[in-house]
Amino acid sequence: MAITLKSPEDLEGMRAAGRLAAEVLAMLKEHVRPGVTTDELDRIAHDHIVNVQKAVPANVGYNGFPKTLCTSVNHVICHGIPSPGKVLKDGDIINIDVTVIKDGWHGDTSRMYFVGTPSVLAKRLVETAYEAMMRGIAQVRPGATLGDVGHAIQRHAEAAGFSVVREYCGHGIGKVYHDEPQVLHYGKPGTGVELKKGMTFTVEPMINAGKPHTKQLPDGWTVVTKDHSLSAQWEHTVAVTDDGFEILTPWPDA
Repeated sequence: MAITLKSPEDLEGMRAAGRLAAEVLAMLKEHVRPGVTTDELDRIAHDHIVNVQKAVPANVGYNGFPKTLCTSVNHVICHGIPSPGKVLKDGDIINIDVTVIKDGWHGDTSRMYFVGTPSVLAKRLVETAYEAMMRGIAQVRPGATLGDVGHAIQRHAEAAGFSVVREYCGHGIGKVYHDEPQVLHYGKPGTGVELKKGMTFTVEPMINAGKPHTKQLPDGWTVVTKDHSLSAQWEHTVAVTDDGFEILTPWPDA
């Protein structure tokens, strides 16, 4: 499948959607605390997207997914389904992933939150995962390759003693939610798709405290670490510019 290059006008649409997605995650920050359920966080996000932003929550009904957010707690790697039975407790870490559609364009981002006071390991894992994402993004420019991006992420995560999930990756994005190219979070420099101005895709490494192996639960969505170790993930949507990159989902509170 061909990779769609975005025009300056397209990128305006992408920026608008990206800003809204980032705004949702910033808005949720004060609500992530011990005692709240992931279902309550989902309701707050849904109401904000629909009533305040006048936008569309992309995940609802996507391939049958029932909720607005993916809420992945502790050893859940990705695609956790919000539930009234999942109550956050002190020391938990949670990834919240949201995608907003505005005027047909998708904005996709996720970030980690500490619930109360995290363990030393959890804090180090979350910080390393963020650094790995940013090191990957820093490789983005015309003429670089996706292998450069993946290698930078893998090298940083593994140097810290953590592992990179292999089965799930970033993706092209625009009017289509999950498009070409696939963005692996590991790789060799100089290999893979060559980056060109106008490409837009997500960089969203999943980093495990233990081994990289995954298991999907019977609900058909939730993915957990096979060894029950903690997992952390961050995600930005980025565009390739004339001489580098632009983050299309900048968090307003960062």
